[in-house]
Amino acid sequence: MDVELTRDADGWTKEAPARWDAAKAAAFGDLPPTLFGLGTPAEGDALADEWWRAEDGRGVIGYGRLDDSWGDAEILIIVHPDRRGEGLGSVVLDHLEREAGRRHLNYVYNVVPLTHPDREEISAWLRAHGFEEKADGELRKRVPRSDVN
Repeated sequence: MDVELTRDADGWTKEAPARWDAAKAAAFGDLPPTLFGLGTPAEGDALADEWWRAEDGRGVIGYGRLDDSWGDAEILIIVHPDRRGEGLGSVVLDHLEREAGRRHLNYVYNVVPLTHPDREEISAWLRAHGFEEKADGELRKRVPRSDVN
């Protein structure tokens, strides 16, 4: 299984191709990947879209996923259960917004699944970070423009 890991200027590791592994399973905790449209991946299965991994001296903090299409990007923010509540979701979000800005995308967006156990809390968190909620439940934020190519 070939997985290329590249570290960007901000210290994030981009997985190409991204694969389901024990570290991702641990970061998802009790949230099943099916909740996010990822199906039921087995160890080593390739994952669609682009994934970045954040780590520190204590291990994997979490992941950011970006699905870039039609000038916008659907995002997914996963923070390891042991690290939730430390403000790390904001760090992941900031990275995804910068990446979207580098690509000159218009918006980042997320739809919190109706069955997510923390749906209201997650939606409120996204609104607090500048996302506007649409009637269909989509939360959308204009991407800050970046001078970086």
